[in-house]
Amino acid sequence: MKSLTDNDSKVALRIALLTIHDTRKPETDTSAHYLAGAIEASGHVIADRAICPDNRYAIRKYLSDWILRDDVHIIVTNGGTGMRDKNSTLAAVTPLFDTDIAGFGELFRAYSFADIGSSGLQSNAVGGKANNTLIFCLPGSTGACRLGWEKILREQLDSHHQPCNFASAYAKRD
Repeated sequence: MKSLTDNDSKVALRIALLTIHDTRKPETDTSAHYLAGAIEASGHVIADRAICPDNRYAIRKYLSDWILRDDVHIIVTNGGTGMRDKNSTLAAVTPLFDTDIAGFGELFRAYSFADIGSSGLQSNAVGGKANNTLIFCLPGSTGACRLGWEKILREQLDSHHQPCNFASAYAKRD
C-alpha cells in the first residue's frame, strides 16, 4: 500500500449512493442530494446513484452489482436502518460483508446519542467490506446523513487524514 503524505495528491474515490426507501423520488431525496454534494465538495466522484425499495433482495442486487465493479471504491446507503419490521438494510447487507467495520456503527451511535439522545440507539448504521469495496449504511434522515458524513466519513475518506484513513487503501487501486 502506498504511504500518503501531505505533499501527495488527495485520492479521489469513486462512490456509489443508494437510497433505500419505498416512496422517495429523485426530486424528494434530500438525503442523497446532501450526500452527493458533500462527497463532490470533498473531491470525490459519484460513480453511480440509485433509489431502490426497502426490500432485502433489491438492496442486495444493487450492492452486489456495485461490489463487482472496479470503478466503485465505496458504497454509501441511506435508509432502511431503523427498528421497524419493514427496514431491511441490515439484513440485506451484512451477509455480503467479508469484514465488518464494527466501529463504524458504534461511533455513529455515539455521535447520534450526543445529537438526539437515547433515540440514537434505534439506528442500525453499519459498515463493512465486500470484495475490497467499503460499504457504509446510514439512516435515511438528512440529519443522520449529515452527521455520518461530517463526523466520520469525511475524515475517513480523506487520504490526508492522520493517523489513518480508509482512502489510503485505494491509492494504488486504479
